[in-house]
Amino acid sequence: MDGTEQTEGAPSFQKEGGPAVEGPLWRAYLRFLGPMVLANILQAASGTINNIFLGQMLGVKALAAVAGFFPIQFFFIAFIIGLGAGASVLVGQAWGAREPERIKAVAGSAGTVTFLAGLIVAVFGIVFARQLLMWLGTPADILGDAIDYAHIVLIALPALFVFLLWTSMLRGVGDTVTPLIALGVATGVGLVLTPLLIKGWLGLPPMGVRSGAIANIVSTLVTLSWLAWRLRRRHHPLAPDGELLAHLKIDPGLLKLILRIGLPGGVQMIVVSLSEVAVLFLVNRFGSAATAAYGAVNQVMSYVQFPAISISITASILAAQAIGAGRTERLGPITRTGYLMNLCLTGSLITIAYLLSRPLIGLFIKSPEVTEMALTLLHIILWSTIIFGLAGVTAAVMRASGEVMVPTGISIFSIAAIQVPLSWWLSLRMGINGVWVAYPIAFTAMFVMQAAYYRLVWMRKEIKRLI
Repeated sequence: MDGTEQTEGAPSFQKEGGPAVEGPLWRAYLRFLGPMVLANILQAASGTINNIFLGQMLGVKALAAVAGFFPIQFFFIAFIIGLGAGASVLVGQAWGAREPERIKAVAGSAGTVTFLAGLIVAVFGIVFARQLLMWLGTPADILGDAIDYAHIVLIALPALFVFLLWTSMLRGVGDTVTPLIALGVATGVGLVLTPLLIKGWLGLPPMGVRSGAIANIVSTLVTLSWLAWRLRRRHHPLAPDGELLAHLKIDPGLLKLILRIGLPGGVQMIVVSLSEVAVLFLVNRFGSAATAAYGAVNQVMSYVQFPAISISITASILAAQAIGAGRTERLGPITRTGYLMNLCLTGSLITIAYLLSRPLIGLFIKSPEVTEMALTLLHIILWSTIIFGLAGVTAAVMRASGEVMVPTGISIFSIAAIQVPLSWWLSLRMGINGVWVAYPIAFTAMFVMQAAYYRLVWMRKEIKRLI
């Protein structure tokens, strides 16, 4: 495929420099954010639907067993999230410069490393799942179910890693529609299959708490097959064709660049996941009811954070494309527009979540006592999502230029040196509520430090393309 070919529905290299260069930035943000927010919702919907089925059809202990493994699963995928971020920056710069051959090269190297990493992590996780869950202090009455669930989830990791990487790179070339449809396929398969497996309908064996994990394996494989078909049919720059297959090898130069940008982000995600492990350890001390409340709050928060996360991703993509096109004067406006989008969109969703907090928590929990606990925790942390979003935009724009060490260091410091110690200290004085009070404090400190570095140091540097 050459640089001028265009097919129906596929990104076009004929667009002059991409959406970061021409037109109002708020319009470019919205063009990205619509499909991206919907995609994030669908991505979480699969897990949410599983949790609703588990909580309503099997009870609080089943929900707690799944919630107990979540921080470990997040830890395992953290590196791939970082690798995907690094790859998407390079893909975005190549897209802005209209160099499709560089996109194939980046995708081939990143895809090879991702699949190999998935195999290694899956084997390690299966071997040590019991020890990890016991180390977390998982309550004895849910330990067996948590181990069964974990083993099946881990089997799917290589395919899940590749899927996460590809959706990230698709967004790097400005294609937010394909990831949306792909996640719709995955959610649909999970929605149908999970209740069938829980109850053993249509002749299927009843799988209990393992049902959601099994449905996840099937939906991931089905979606990857569909994604490959769609990209090839549209002659997409990221299609698994002969040119991409020729690049399925580790290119040391490209891998170094990908790791330079993505590895710090992966380390940050690992620190985030370890902080969640620490939080879960604190929560588990209050019993399985508290663990279930933790799971329900996490589900609601994941949806509330979607606009903030999507805006940060969009800021990184637009900034990378602007740098690739040589339009670095657009970086400041991209950052400011990201702030405004957070205030308007994330703020609106937070307001809605406060108003509907009780029915939202009621989707996951029937017990009145656990419901009240979860509502209190949700009300403590909900508002701080907008601060989290502002910090994310600031770091994302800097990351698009290859500036990752200091922004990542600030994020890690805020989590490891502020949030986790405060969660422990406040939990001793305020009970479980104290664990959640630490989050707004840490998010505020993170934003102040990111903004200071952005304005006082980064803005004075010369910004150049990485590839």
